[in-house]
Amino acid sequence: MTADRRAVLRTAAKLAALSAAGGVLTACGSGAPRRADPGSLAVHPGNVDPQQHGDPQHTTDPAWNGAEGPASPDPAAPQPTATAAPDAATAPPAPPVLPPLAPGTPLEVAYGPRTGKNVALTFHGSGDPKLATALLEIAEQRGAKLTVMAVGSWLDQQPQMARRILDGGHELGNHTQNHLNISAMSPDQARAEIAQCAERLQRLTGSIGRWFRPSAAQYATPMVREQAKAVGYEHVLSFDVDPRDYADPSAAELQRRILNSVRGGSVVALHMGHQCTVDALPAILDGLAKAGLGPVTASQLCA
Repeated sequence: MTADRRAVLRTAAKLAALSAAGGVLTACGSGAPRRADPGSLAVHPGNVDPQQHGDPQHTTDPAWNGAEGPASPDPAAPQPTATAAPDAATAPPAPPVLPPLAPGTPLEVAYGPRTGKNVALTFHGSGDPKLATALLEIAEQRGAKLTVMAVGSWLDQQPQMARRILDGGHELGNHTQNHLNISAMSPDQARAEIAQCAERLQRLTGSIGRWFRPSAAQYATPMVREQAKAVGYEHVLSFDVDPRDYADPSAAELQRRILNSVRGGSVVALHMGHQCTVDALPAILDGLAKAGLGPVTASQLCA
């Protein structure tokens, strides 16, 4: 084969590789618009983690690293067949369907309508997945819906918990990547903490979720609210009842703290990963029912 013929075939191979790479990138950013999609999470060729995104082409395709392309193909060699479409096991997860919020829902929600009979039990998502699963099962047996504000590093360790929460009819939100004092961070650091957790939620569930809750703070500072909005969160979820279950009181004491403070519209801050919370939850749900209060998700509370 002449040198000119080899050069032509090599150029054609490179163009084909570039075209295929462009198709992968378009697929990563295509689809119907989502109101809560964070613009900062766009996938760029230089920062794709192939293990995270399951795309080996980003590390093997010479079009991505500037390396010389493969040897010119033999025209007599059999041509590759088209790749079959991914099946349900590998397809991206469908995002959860959330009810629209009521008009006038504030940027930061500490409680819902006081005239209603609903409350929101919200949980800091981290810790032993067995305890988290036990909480979910207790709630599901009694028809209660929970809201889990997940820590991104927990989702890294326990990715199966994201779908487990949603599949039980509960709601999932963002509680930063590492649960540090976000109020003391620079704007760039705060945005990174929010965006990293949002990326994990998006990858695992098809959505970043509706709610963001600041770490190590009951309320978000103006800076933190601004960074959360930049990532795609229109609303911050605070709370008005803090029974401090993270200090591991007895189950009876935790029950007393909640039932003495909760009222219609309350948002209760609880934590997964604490045995006292698991032990207290049945009695808490019984007490709420006796008071005529129903545990719903945060979105249902504000719908």
